[in-house]
Amino acid sequence: MASPEAVELRARTDEELEGQLQEAHQALFSLRFQASTRQLADVKQVKQARRQVARIKTLMRERSILAEADATNLTSTAEAADATEAADAAGEEE
Repeated sequence: MASPEAVELRARTDEELEGQLQEAHQALFSLRFQASTRQLADVKQVKQARRQVARIKTLMRERSILAEADATNLTSTAEAADATEAADAAGEEE
């Protein structure tokens, strides 16, 4: 079962994910800085921020893999159609 955060992220566009990734990186930097200066009361927030960054990066990678697969499928489908047309044209010429 997908976490609520993952479901929410999947509804976002690529541009929104890029912006949210930048925000998550900034928040993680801030939390690490606070933790190193012992100003952070809840250390668990660092782990949560790291996981949020990982969720966003994973979703972005999934989308890029799907886009590559779609492009490959379109290319192979177009090549197959061209080959079929060429075979049909060769068959008609005989």
